[in-house]
Amino acid sequence: MNKLLPAIVLAAALAAPAAFAHDYKVGSIEVGHPWSRATPPTAPSAGGFLTLANKGATADRLVAIESPAAKQVELHEMKMDGNVMRMRELENGVTLAPGQTVELKPGGYHVMFIGLKAPFVKDQKVPATLVFEKAGKVEVEFAVEALGAPVPSDHKH
Repeated sequence: MNKLLPAIVLAAALAAPAAFAHDYKVGSIEVGHPWSRATPPTAPSAGGFLTLANKGATADRLVAIESPAAKQVELHEMKMDGNVMRMRELENGVTLAPGQTVELKPGGYHVMFIGLKAPFVKDQKVPATLVFEKAGKVEVEFAVEALGAPVPSDHKH
């Protein structure tokens, strides 16, 4: 059994980067699996999704997102207003209380890439910079899934 231990440790070490390759950290903020969906060739915008977890003792706020893939990037919220689904920009960003996790997902808080410079293509990585009020900036990549894809299985809770 002890002869297998080095092989198991090596296998775990080699597998670990793949398992965590799509998670990011800046200060006390952990960013989990940024993703988007492929877009039709003429689509003017695309949505982006991810999970934000504040592991610190003080509140922070995602105040902006920047990306060379679009003319502008905004934080939006979708919610029901009676029988109508409404989308609006979150002008003050997304607040993260200490210990809080916020999921930006289809039908709720999300990122809007507006004025796409090129269509998002499946398996592409879309670069972006998340800007937090206290933690600062972190470079991330949004993994592009298929057009109309559900939440990726490795992202479901």
